[in-house]
Amino acid sequence: MVDDGPEFTYEFYGRRGITSECFRHYGCQTKINREGKPISVGYHYPNGAVKIRDLEGKSFHWFGSPVPGLYGTDIFASGSNKYCVVTEGEEDAHSLWQVLRIPAVSVQSSSTARRDCVASFEWLSGFDRVYICFDNDGPGREALASVAKLFDVNRVYVVNLARKDANDHLQHGEVNELLNVWTNAKRYKPDNIISTFGEFEDALSKDTSKGVPYPWPTLTEMTGGIRQYETILVTAPEGVGKTEWMKAVEVQLLRETDDNVGAIYIEEPKEWHLRSLVGIEKGAPVHLPDQTISVPEQVDTLKNLLKRDERLFLYSHFGSIDPDALLDTIRFLVSACLCRYILLDHITMAVTGLAGEDERRALDYLMSRLEMMVKELGFALIVVSHVNDFGQTRGSRAPGKLADIRIDLSRDVLNADPIIQSTITQTISKPCRFTGRSGFAGSITFNSSTRKFTEVANDNAEWKGVANG
Repeated sequence: MVDDGPEFTYEFYGRRGITSECFRHYGCQTKINREGKPISVGYHYPNGAVKIRDLEGKSFHWFGSPVPGLYGTDIFASGSNKYCVVTEGEEDAHSLWQVLRIPAVSVQSSSTARRDCVASFEWLSGFDRVYICFDNDGPGREALASVAKLFDVNRVYVVNLARKDANDHLQHGEVNELLNVWTNAKRYKPDNIISTFGEFEDALSKDTSKGVPYPWPTLTEMTGGIRQYETILVTAPEGVGKTEWMKAVEVQLLRETDDNVGAIYIEEPKEWHLRSLVGIEKGAPVHLPDQTISVPEQVDTLKNLLKRDERLFLYSHFGSIDPDALLDTIRFLVSACLCRYILLDHITMAVTGLAGEDERRALDYLMSRLEMMVKELGFALIVVSHVNDFGQTRGSRAPGKLADIRIDLSRDVLNADPIIQSTITQTISKPCRFTGRSGFAGSITFNSSTRKFTEVANDNAEWKGVANG
């Protein structure tokens, strides 16, 4: 009997306009039978799983367990080029790398596009521009919209193909055409224009008027509560108690909604913050060294407050942050982590390493981009700013001008009366864009032993004097 050799071989086999060199670059081999016929091709993913395409039946199956993420991120280092391109299929990535010689990666499918880009977000963030080249069909366009929101609009470029996908161009020998559509890619623009009765009805069906109540009735009455699509600016001099105020609002959002919440506290370690939330729930100063609440009990308290995993996303950073890095973080929290409320304490600290005109320009840029992002992505932003001796937002006047609601906090820290000293006056210092109201919005007292704020009754003359003073 004559041995005809192995039943199958595995080769870097050029096909569909893609060269063997390109397949070798991606480590992508084709299974070929004894007669020289290609049977299947295997796409190796970063975690070791292999997506196998049956070339006869055009079906797919996996060898190993797939995990969310992009194909090809292990081939190219993050930031190895100014640009990268994300496609909807592995062979589209091969095609574009062959033509462009820039990092080209692929989602696993249009239905998993957002999930895969979220999993590979850190890798994608290393590039100045992210080009999206999904299939020219309905699922591809839907996937494009879901992925584009993950990034600042100035970084996302859309490759509008004339054919169904990039490999279709390559199979037709249209290398120059493929190069041209990439060269002429435009920045992604969200579809912000509506014109039909159906679109109007959809818009009117969205109830954006009902806000989450603040922990204090008067402030809720003055503002209508905390609404998505709005920026709420909270101002205070140093030492008034703005951080405790923010935590009380944070706990209120966690209690009153099922939505995800992102918390960015630039001056506070994560463990301090978590103990503060436990303290509010337990009504005790859990953060102090002599506290007796065990760690397991603290964890249980947080579980009861949060209700589920991956609901509170806590970010802390000490010192100044590059404005674009902070913007990317907030966009990631909203688009990838699905946070509907973001608390930022505080914007002044974010650029504290700058001075003079540099600080003003950075704050102007940061606040204007934040306000644009709030309207684009539809979340609520509650942001703190320090004020100078004249009551103006420190470093820049942009926060006060751009915010939908401005809440000023004040406290008579030098008063000898401990009750008055612990009382914070809340004032809406410019008309709220939703209610049109401004002025006194209630006084609240903070009890350091129970970690709770209590609103002072408005009909008490003594407290009216404090409020108006």
